[in-house]
Amino acid sequence: MKSAFIGIIGRPNVGKSTLLNAILGEKVAIATDKPQTTRNSIRGIFTRQEGTNGPDDEGVQLVFIDTPGIHKGRTKLGEAMTETAVNTLKEVDLVLFLVDNLTDRTKADNWIMAMLSEIETPKILVINKIDKLSPEEYLELYNKYDQTGMFEDIYGTSAIDGRNVGDLLKRIEEFAEEGPMYFPEDMFTDQTERFLVSEVIREKALLYLQDEVPHGIAVEVESFEEDARIIRIGAVIYCERKTHKGIIIGKQGRKLKGIGKAAREELESFLGKKIFLELWVKVRENWRDSRMALEDLGYIQKD
Repeated sequence: MKSAFIGIIGRPNVGKSTLLNAILGEKVAIATDKPQTTRNSIRGIFTRQEGTNGPDDEGVQLVFIDTPGIHKGRTKLGEAMTETAVNTLKEVDLVLFLVDNLTDRTKADNWIMAMLSEIETPKILVINKIDKLSPEEYLELYNKYDQTGMFEDIYGTSAIDGRNVGDLLKRIEEFAEEGPMYFPEDMFTDQTERFLVSEVIREKALLYLQDEVPHGIAVEVESFEEDARIIRIGAVIYCERKTHKGIIIGKQGRKLKGIGKAAREELESFLGKKIFLELWVKVRENWRDSRMALEDLGYIQKD
């Protein structure tokens, strides 16, 4: 058995979570078109048993760490997210740096490049969203990064439709070395069911809400009771302002009901049981700048 830890980094909204889900063939990280969707480091586990592809196949376990988008934090939450991503560089055997060409190279990209230049960890550049690039645009971006001499290889992918993801995975496996199987073979994430439930609810809220409201919400699962037939879940959506509470609930509660219905349907498919989901909306002013709130919600560790 060979194994490796791989960090996935990049600025917000370049498709890190979508790529992780595509590699695993399972949804372990929520993905939306909203920047800064991922707030925690999420581990996704890819395992191929010995002999799967023939007698010479040693088997491999790859542990991917999906990180929050690296950006200059304007709140304590933003700072914690970036610190989480940066610390990942110190823990892994390989770094995947995702970029796209939907915006010009940003200060965040330059900052990441500067950090990468200071570490000896092998790096692969992934140019994502090639479905939105012309061949000329892709070649220009490829050459721009290739001339830095920092990367072991450069791949173009479209994580949304899986293009070239298999080829990228084969290349990643080449960096795995003889080592133990860190997780059971049927395990595809180390996140708890409560965490996954909270993330699915937050994803649906992100998809239903607009502008600044999504960045100011958090979800806490207060109760999770399971029996043979049904799982009863009670969760709170926190927001920062009273005006946001009204927006989340919507006229006659329609928006909150829509969020709840979408979350329930996905959770039933994911958990394989009937779900009874109750949602409440509460105001917790300026929680993104409160260390106590960030600790309570699990975004930073308690001292």
